[in-house]
Amino acid sequence: MNHSSVEACLALMQTLITCRKEPVCVRLREIRHKHSMLHEDVLLLVYHLSKTAPGDILEIGAYLGGSTIAAALGTIDSNRPRKMITVEPGGAHQHPRLPSKDILRDLKKNLAKNRVAELVTIIEGWSGNEETVAAVHAQLQPRSVGLLIVDADGNFERDLGLYQRLLLPDCWLVVDDYYSPKEEGKAVRIKPQVDALVAAGQLQPLGIYGWGTWIGRWLGGAAAAP
Repeated sequence: MNHSSVEACLALMQTLITCRKEPVCVRLREIRHKHSMLHEDVLLLVYHLSKTAPGDILEIGAYLGGSTIAAALGTIDSNRPRKMITVEPGGAHQHPRLPSKDILRDLKKNLAKNRVAELVTIIEGWSGNEETVAAVHAQLQPRSVGLLIVDADGNFERDLGLYQRLLLPDCWLVVDDYYSPKEEGKAVRIKPQVDALVAAGQLQPLGIYGWGTWIGRWLGGAAAAP
């Protein structure tokens, strides 16, 4: 890692410390408790990146909307118009803390309760499906996305290959399930994919936050597409 990358990592850590002192931290803590499996620090950084990053936002895998709401709050505080697109296939999930019998229903309800539904366009479907890819590209212009959030089925490289044309240079990336101390779950698939893209010079790693969420930037190049 070169000197500039080290400085960027430290700057992001300092940003998080500052964010912990902001009034929005209390609201994001409540959102995490009610709607998210992500760590509070990750939601804070999603909020901050949404507030400061240029361009539109693409989220792949919203579940109950915790990170979606955090990004929407950042968009509100940015005072800049933008598109927010979230891709969610729906279904049911028996999570021990945050179960859902109807994910899409609960996602829409949570966005409405937090008064951000009008900011978010939900595209229903799996991120790798042809119809979903076409719907996302119909909503977003090439090189328009400044923040990409991925918390999906574990095939990060596939999703990057399908949607990379939409990303701005130096687009921020938030990728959940990168690290697991027990080397289990989606991290078994995601970590090697991210590490390979870092080694190829396509991604810049800037830290692992919360319970294993990778944060960095898209540097360009051609990721493998299916």
